[in-house]
Amino acid sequence: MLRLSKRLLFAIEAVVDIAYHSGNRPVQSGEISERQEIPRRYLEQVLQHLVKSGVLTGQRGPRGGYRLARERRRITLGEIVRVMRQIDMVPDPLSDGGGSIIGLQVVRPLWRELQDSMLLELDKITVEDLCQRAQVAGVPSSAAERLDFTI
Repeated sequence: MLRLSKRLLFAIEAVVDIAYHSGNRPVQSGEISERQEIPRRYLEQVLQHLVKSGVLTGQRGPRGGYRLARERRRITLGEIVRVMRQIDMVPDPLSDGGGSIIGLQVVRPLWRELQDSMLLELDKITVEDLCQRAQVAGVPSSAAERLDFTI
């Protein structure tokens, strides 16, 4: 079932934060946690899952952190939602075999159609789109501060 959870919100916010603030260096989880007010214990779980799924890459060490695994225009909200649905261990009531005939033949198929439509719409929204919205909204970016101009 498609539902909005805190973990899903944290994942979207973290990916957009990384895209918006990365510059040419990785973004550390502490920075994300502070900017987005995401509890660090939840954030680390989310970031690791996003790395395992290929949305992010992780770099270890004192200058380590996280980067997008691909260009921000190639990562969609639909992809992030699908990744996070895998770790949200909430049983999907649509998969439950029991129920009334109206539920099984009318309500659940309608709900599946709505979910599929929503995911198709989310697939049209990229991380780049969200970064542009942040820029239009006047959200300050630390990306310029993070650029190394050493030659």
